Amino acid sequence: MNRIYTKAGDGGDTRLVGGQKVRKDSLRIEAYGTIDELSACLGLARTALGAPGAPAGAEALAAILLRVQNELFNLGSDLATLAADRRPQQPVIEERHTTALEKEIDGWNATLPELRSFVLPGGGMVAATLHLGRTVCRRAERLIVRLADSEPIGAAVIPYVNRLSDALFVMSRHAARLYGEAEPLWEPEKT
Repeated sequence: MNRIYTKAGDGGDTRLVGGQKVRKDSLRIEAYGTIDELSACLGLARTALGAPGAPAGAEALAAILLRVQNELFNLGSDLATLAADRRPQQPVIEERHTTALEKEIDGWNATLPELRSFVLPGGGMVAATLHLGRTVCRRAERLIVRLADSEPIGAAVIPYVNRLSDALFVMSRHAARLYGEAEPLWEPEKT
């Protein structure tokens, strides 16, 4: 991991975990590259949560985002490995990861006001960054579903990514409340 460049990808190819050479624009690479992009969005939100003057509860949300970033690396490992090359101890996404997200969603959602309209992305820097992450997560999900139509992937991958986008929506609402920011709501008559 000390060597940053190898020049092996200069022709537009890369290798999967099992050593198979694939084009860098392949659906599998696009899928786990988008998961990496999502992790970067969560890193931005986590950094904002750690800024001086962050409200009570910010540290707990940052810890969950750090855990999710680690899970996204497991997901990337899952997607970067063909089913035939998967090792027994390889980190992958499991059903337990989805279950943890569901418990967190339920806990936050129980404390939030009922929605009567769609929420527009906003509600402060952290909430807006989590909304950005949610949209990247949805794009990743679309790519992963396309990939699953043509190649086998881990059984827990699609449910996890689907639930993660839900979790990011609820986290954004939670973050807006933590920071005392109003959630902008869709008002169709203002168009």
